[in-house]
Amino acid sequence: MSSVESWLLRSARRRPEHEALLDVTYAELLRDTDLLARRLWAAGARPDAEVGVLLPPGRPFVTVLHALLRIGAVVVPLDPRLPVAEVDRRLSRAVLRLDAAAVDGLPGPDAAADLRDEHDLDAVAIVVHTSGTSGPAKPIPLTYGNWLWSALGSAATLGCPPGERWLCALPLNHVGGLSVLLRSAIAGTTAVVHGGWDTERVLASLSGRLPEEGPPPTVVSVVPTTLRRLLDAGLHRTDRMALRWVLLGGASIPGGMLEEAAEAGIPVAPTYGMSETTSQIATLGAPLFCTRVAITAADGTPTTAPGVTGEVLVSGPTVSRAAVADDGLLHTGDLGVLDERGHLRIVGRSSDTIITGGENVLPLEVERVLETDPSVTEAAVFGRPDREWGERVCARVVPAPGREVDVAALRAAAGAQLLRHQVPREIEVVDDLPRTPSGKLLRRQLT
Repeated sequence: MSSVESWLLRSARRRPEHEALLDVTYAELLRDTDLLARRLWAAGARPDAEVGVLLPPGRPFVTVLHALLRIGAVVVPLDPRLPVAEVDRRLSRAVLRLDAAAVDGLPGPDAAADLRDEHDLDAVAIVVHTSGTSGPAKPIPLTYGNWLWSALGSAATLGCPPGERWLCALPLNHVGGLSVLLRSAIAGTTAVVHGGWDTERVLASLSGRLPEEGPPPTVVSVVPTTLRRLLDAGLHRTDRMALRWVLLGGASIPGGMLEEAAEAGIPVAPTYGMSETTSQIATLGAPLFCTRVAITAADGTPTTAPGVTGEVLVSGPTVSRAAVADDGLLHTGDLGVLDERGHLRIVGRSSDTIITGGENVLPLEVERVLETDPSVTEAAVFGRPDREWGERVCARVVPAPGREVDVAALRAAAGAQLLRHQVPREIEVVDDLPRTPSGKLLRRQLT
């Protein structure tokens, strides 16, 4: 077993008066974290036990996160908007579920709580959920070692000056948002956490027009959808900006976006990553220094030869142990090619997953909801290219015999059962769907 000093303890010892969050120093965050950890212990949180966290982005989420890590509990952050049945499925093993009311109602602190001053790098720290090509969302256990190596690899690629201020307006139940919090805690720098995406606020923050937030951010994490909104709102470099990088990932980048950002003087670092790899795999084209990337050759063997197109294979200390195959490699399901420098370019996806605004949508899940409507007998869901969202979710439905489909009513009914990004933006009524002779849906013919 290998271990390191608790990230929060170390940063509070080294930089007690430095901002950890807006208007919160590391000394203050550690004080609040340890008090909350003792209350969580009194409520039943224990080392290696899963605890669900259903809180919106903000200081309470960050404090709960660090308090559970101080105990050694396994954090399972979830979108608070998830349907109850899905929360129940994902938290079937959790000893606690922490929403705002549950946190407010915690018992008083237990003075006998056993808080950990070190992190076991082999222990699971956080379980994130992601969607595969079919079936329900998958739990991805990520260890302290996964997070540490990811932070070190990111810092080696993008740099990490002592005054780093990383703006996060991403959901904190996703690996992208969590990475900002943990990179900052590991380095003892500042995480500027917004309560959600607000284009005007992010634009004002990056432009140094929000004195209540202190100095302007030096890095911001975005997906193509949100970068599109910033550019449309007038994002351009000003003298007050301290921006070093816009880390852009989560979906394919629309053509012309990087050129438009460059014309505006905005430094963009495209990144390719996954939950299974604790965020970044390759940034600015190059794999992180701790990450190894290969391509599946035509004969099925891994290769790093330039110019070969095939499935992207990943290995290294950022990869979740639960995600590797018997050959010790993560098979991403994405198609890519390496150039002469070893830089990776993604050329497509081998799955049917739709990525809209950085969110994964499984067609089968949406189809099942649409087909519960009595006016629909069959449904097929697919993605179409979209300038703002990367892809937009679309559907074709076949009416039930003798019925007419009210498209507006169908969308409203679907919206009551799905998350907002899953609801089809376009629904077309058709007589039939393209299928193989064996009855399988030819999804690629739908676009």
